[in-house]
Formats: sequence, structure tokens, C-alpha cells
Amino acid sequence: MKTMLRVAIACSTSLLLASCAKSDQSTKDSAAGAAATPAAAPAVAPAPAPAPALSLADVAGKWQVRAVPESGKDTTTTNYVLTATADTTGWFITFPSGLKVPVHVMVSGDSVIAKTGTFASQRRKGVKVTTENSLKVQNGKLVGTTIAHYSKAGPDSVLHLRTEGTKMP
Repeated sequence: MKTMLRVAIACSTSLLLASCAKSDQSTKDSAAGAAATPAAAPAVAPAPAPAPALSLADVAGKWQVRAVPESGKDTTTTNYVLTATADTTGWFITFPSGLKVPVHVMVSGDSVIAKTGTFASQRRKGVKVTTENSLKVQNGKLVGTTIAHYSKAGPDSVLHLRTEGTKMP
């Protein structure tokens, strides 16, 4: 009987040791697995929503516009009134001299792209010019750039201007 008791104790001890060893190994395996598994990537904030597309109706009306050269000796302001409609027809620029120039427009995202045909420059007497504008509505104003292309060749045949318009009542 003593032998049986010793065998039973030995078997119980072996089973206990085997189960403890297995448990330690599974703990090690779990820890190793957790270390090998990359941590969940932090949540990425969603990209800000794009600016809503501009509608020509958003800019319809009359705008008092000032265009100032970005650089150079001539810093004279060019002033005009931009008449804008809710569609692509009927847009024009009126200069203080009375000259009315038709403007071709299109919307690109949050900007109005406006181009004129050739007309007599109001900045450079006796010279023909075409203009291209890119304008956005910011804080209730039209802001952007104008590029004037003068008909005479040379380094000053292109003029870059900062443009700002205020809506007229």
C-alpha cells in the first residue's frame, strides 16, 4: 500500500509539474505573441472636408476691384468694377475710363477662373493686353491674382497683380 501511495503521489506531482510547465509556456507564448503583434495603429484623424465647390451664384453682383502689382517699380493700383452673373454669360469689367471688357468665366473647385480677350491696357497707354484671374471668396471679399499679358515683347510683357474685390451694395 505504501508503494501505491508513493506511486499516486509521484504521478500527482508529475501531473502538477507538467500542468504548471505547460501553463508557464502558454503564458510565455501569449506574451511573445503579443509582443510580435504590432500595436494597433493610432486612429488617424479624418482629412478635413474639402472646401465646398463655389457656385457662380455665390459671386453674382457688382464688385469694386483693386489690382496691385506684386513687384516692380510701378505700384499703381488698377481699379475697375466687375459685374458677375449667376451663370457664365454677362460677365464684364468696366474701367473708370468707361471701357467695358467681356470676361469669360468658369468655376474650378473653390475658385472662379476669369479670362479676358485682348483690349486696350488701362495701365500702359497704346498697348494691348489680355488678363487671367483666379479668384476665391474669403471673408466676403474676392481675393486672388491677376496675370496681365501685354502685346509687346520683352521682360515686362507679363505683370502679376494681387487682386481684391469688395461687393457693392
